[in-house]
Amino acid sequence: MVFSSFLLIYIEVFKLKFSDSLKKTKDFSQVYNKGKSLADHNLVLYIYENDSDTNRLGISVSKKVGNSVVRHHLTRLIRESYRLHEDMFRPGLDLVVVVRKAGKNCTYEEICNSLLKLANLHNVIRK
Repeated sequence: MVFSSFLLIYIEVFKLKFSDSLKKTKDFSQVYNKGKSLADHNLVLYIYENDSDTNRLGISVSKKVGNSVVRHHLTRLIRESYRLHEDMFRPGLDLVVVVRKAGKNCTYEEICNSLLKLANLHNVIRK
């Protein structure tokens, strides 16, 4: 009982962020078909307004990019770069990040810079 009340106080005080994610094919298709996309050498970023208070992130890494170890590594890099900069993004967005073949050998800094640059071009960064 004491631990659960402490946890609630901790969450309320520090406002832990929990990102939602896109999981269903229908949601990805909606973002691809109705959203807008911009790309650079490493990533493609699709954005679609979702009429809610939270953002949802979807990540797509094709088998053409690399084996499962490489794909999972890139997914973790993208998820972490978004998590650390989540407060910069306007709320109410569905975002899908697609990794291009050139992104295979990218470092965390390159992935993060690409994501923020594309978000800035989409005008979804808070001023």
